[in-house]
Amino acid sequence: MKRITAVILLLFLAVKLNAQVEKWQTGVLVNEFLYDQASFPSCHSATLAETPTGLVASFFGGTKERNPDVEIYICRRVDGKWTAPYSVANGIQENGKRLPTWNPVLYQVPGGELLLFYKIGPKPSEWWGMMRTSADGGKTWSDARKLPDGFIGPVKNKPVLLSNGNLICPSSTEGNGWKLHFEVTPDFGKTWRKIGPINEAKVIGAIQPSILDHGNGKLQLLARSRNRALISAYSNDNGETWSPLEKTSLPNNNSGTDAVTLKDGRDVLVYNHVLPPGDLAKGPRTPLNVAISKDDKKWDAALILEDSPISQYSYPAVIQTKDGLLHFIYTWRRQKIKHVVVDPAKLKLKKIKDGKWPLMKGYTAPEVIMGKAEEQ
Repeated sequence: MKRITAVILLLFLAVKLNAQVEKWQTGVLVNEFLYDQASFPSCHSATLAETPTGLVASFFGGTKERNPDVEIYICRRVDGKWTAPYSVANGIQENGKRLPTWNPVLYQVPGGELLLFYKIGPKPSEWWGMMRTSADGGKTWSDARKLPDGFIGPVKNKPVLLSNGNLICPSSTEGNGWKLHFEVTPDFGKTWRKIGPINEAKVIGAIQPSILDHGNGKLQLLARSRNRALISAYSNDNGETWSPLEKTSLPNNNSGTDAVTLKDGRDVLVYNHVLPPGDLAKGPRTPLNVAISKDDKKWDAALILEDSPISQYSYPAVIQTKDGLLHFIYTWRRQKIKHVVVDPAKLKLKKIKDGKWPLMKGYTAPEVIMGKAEEQ
């Protein structure tokens, strides 16, 4: 009798779980945290790369953002499980002074090393760029190397390797208005040059761009802004020159986003589809949404990764692995890092009209509770 009861309970739980997935998460294959417990209480700004030996994730962790004890951590996926977070960089200076680290970005060179970009400094307007490399999929790392003065590498989102051989890093500054620029390296970090800034902050201020590659030298950027909307611009010469920044029809709550061009030519965007209340530029960082475009202008609703009323779910990153699957990684309430794997072939798309997220089966927008740590 006890065995029968246990089987019935398991079946009930399985049905309930499937119902939750069917509700508004069709296509999700894996939904997991990188770790259950860590030596640090707070974390943020995750990044992800596929290496020849498996997935590698990075993020910053410490007492809280801006605290001097914040370090850069790495987790590797080995035999279907994530390793415990281990520190690979800190902000301890030669004079003993300690500064916080920020916004790691991973990039796997095809047939080469794994690159780790990160920043050190008291705040975003005063930080500088650092770089380390790994020849064994993130197990061991080179000594830290400072980027040339004035360069910070990719500010939040991954670089893109262009058809002309240039690795273009989407970047931005905040010290004298929000400005976008690009840092280009033809030799994976040995030499650098800068393009931009490409905007006047007084007209449209934007930071933390991502790059979509539409082929034949045509690039598109999508960026965060204080203008209550995502910002876009285009280049037809591999990023050397750009069109003026324009507001898209998609709302932005002044929080980070990411995007990637798929092998089939479609574009995937992950962001908080949130229009801040009233005239505010900043809004809650929940829900966390995924949209897809076939023409780089019109976006369809594809998936809601998080919909809890408890903010925040933020600073996402997305990559497509060689098996065609999508991997998302993001901050979960500043307490943990979440990893979600999605089969793009199973996503059911609905049109986004007038910037409003469409109703999805079983989904009701929650009454949001603002988080206590809506900082960077």
